[in-house]
Amino acid sequence: MKKPRNKTKKIRALKQGLYLQCRNKNDVVVNGCEVNNSVVSPLSRLTRSLKFVLLLGTLILSPLYSIKSISQENSAKKIPKSSRSIKAENSVKDSLVEQLTSYDLKYGSPIFIRIFKESSQLELWLKNHLGHFVLFKSYAICSFSGDLGPKLKQGDWQSPEGFYFVKPIQLNPWSQYHLSFNLGFPNRYDREHSRTGSALMVHGDCVSIGCYAMTDPQINEIYSLASAALENGQPFFRVHAFPFKMTDERLAKETQNPWYSFWQNLKTGYDIFEQSAIPPNVTVNNKQYVFDSPAVNVAQ
Repeated sequence: MKKPRNKTKKIRALKQGLYLQCRNKNDVVVNGCEVNNSVVSPLSRLTRSLKFVLLLGTLILSPLYSIKSISQENSAKKIPKSSRSIKAENSVKDSLVEQLTSYDLKYGSPIFIRIFKESSQLELWLKNHLGHFVLFKSYAICSFSGDLGPKLKQGDWQSPEGFYFVKPIQLNPWSQYHLSFNLGFPNRYDREHSRTGSALMVHGDCVSIGCYAMTDPQINEIYSLASAALENGQPFFRVHAFPFKMTDERLAKETQNPWYSFWQNLKTGYDIFEQSAIPPNVTVNNKQYVFDSPAVNVAQ
C-alpha cells in the first residue's frame, strides 16, 4: 500500500501573514485545523467555521478600534496651547471644578454659549449626565461695538448676530487680546446675504471693534472650559448671538424695526433651546436659518 504523501498545505488568511498549517488526507490535526476527512464531523466543521469567523471579525475590528483611539488622541493634540493659555487654565481649573461640582457638572463636559447684546450678557452652559445643558455662569460682557442688528460689512464696527460654531483651530492662545476664539463670521447665512468681515472674536482685554470683549479673568474661565471640552472630545461648540432675550413680549416691540423678520428667524432657534435645553442643529436653506429638532445625546 502506497503511503500518502506528507504534503503540507498553507492556507493564507486575511493578508496579514496569518497561516493555518494543515496536513492532507489521513494525517493528524496540526495547529488546530483538522483535515482528516474520515474524522471531520459536520459539528466540528461548523465549530471550525465559527472560530474562523470570530478570528476574522477580531482582525478586522482591531485596526478600527486602534484608528478610533489614535483619532481621539490626535484630536486632543490639535487643541492650540501656549504658555499663556496653560497658565490661565492652571489658575482657574481647581476653582472651576469645585464650582461645577455644586451644579452636578464636570470639567471637560461639552459647552454651549449664548450672547445677548441688550443686556450685555454671555451665558456659559454645560451638558449634564442627562444630555441637557445647564446654565453654569452668566458673564457681563465688558465691551462690544455697534447697535442691535447683524454685522453687514467689513469696517461697520457691528458685532455679529446669528448662529456660529467654534472648532479647535479657531482658538487663539497667542491673541494680542490675552486669549480669544474666532466666532466663524461670516457663516453660510452671512455669505448668502453678502455680509463681509473677518476675525470676529470673543476675547479678553476689555476692548472691542466688532468683537465681544471680556475681562481677562472672565476669558480665562471661558477659554479654559472651552479648551477642556474640545480636548475631551467635543468636536466644536456652538455660539448663539442674539440682540436681546427673544421672548414674545420683547420681540413684539420691534415690529417696525427693519431687522424684525431676521430676528423672527433667530427666535425660532432661541425657542427650541428654551424648550429642550439642547442647542438645535442649524443649517441654511433659501437664505434662512433652518433648525433640526434636537435629540438627547448623553455621549459627547
